[in-house]
Amino acid sequence: MIIPDVSVSPRFLTQDDRIAIADGPRTGKPPTTIAAVIGKSTSTVYREIARRKKEDGSYAPWWAQNQALLRRQRPKTEKIRDHAPLRIVVREKIDEKWSPQQISRYLRRQYPDEPQMHACAETIYRGLFAGLLGRRQGRLRTGRTRRKKQRRGVPSPNKIKNMTLIRDRPTIVNERSRPGDWEGDLIIGRGQRSAIGDRRSGRWSTGPSASCVWLSQPAATVRTLPTPPHPTL
Repeated sequence: MIIPDVSVSPRFLTQDDRIAIADGPRTGKPPTTIAAVIGKSTSTVYREIARRKKEDGSYAPWWAQNQALLRRQRPKTEKIRDHAPLRIVVREKIDEKWSPQQISRYLRRQYPDEPQMHACAETIYRGLFAGLLGRRQGRLRTGRTRRKKQRRGVPSPNKIKNMTLIRDRPTIVNERSRPGDWEGDLIIGRGQRSAIGDRRSGRWSTGPSASCVWLSQPAATVRTLPTPPHPTL
């Protein structure tokens, strides 16, 4: 069946890319050179050849393009729903508290020559949350009963609006000369004596005198230094 080629996203290989991949070995170009020409990573070229080659081991770009379009068609029937042996194995492993990632790797090792018995972790999650593997409550070690949406390539928004990133902070912050720039921890030791320490610089303000001490590594010895300009937070 021939599927019309419709551009979906620049991250997918086009038919011209696949023609370049097929012509590369004939002209003596290595995969690294082919990847640079089409603007993709070298692993993409290797993966494309391994996934789309024919039974005789040859790579035909037009056949590979049509196979890619067939795989891209949606909606698809769930693999776990259609294949009962796969569903039984996955359900047994979930009952044993295996994670979907562990099950996916196990299927690849246990059934290397049976693609119908392979399932990625996302497929297992979908089957579980769709009710194909029994009740959802208590099946995952995380306790989650709903699918967490996967948005590859879309950065998650910051929880704090207009937040200043660490890499954008002023240089003076790294000098630790102001009390507000310390990344402090409160430490309570023998006799209920307390100390406030800076994680990054290793400086500490201890007791009423607020003297600054240095904890050296790895001997973990403490020596007293002069009181800093701003000894407390």
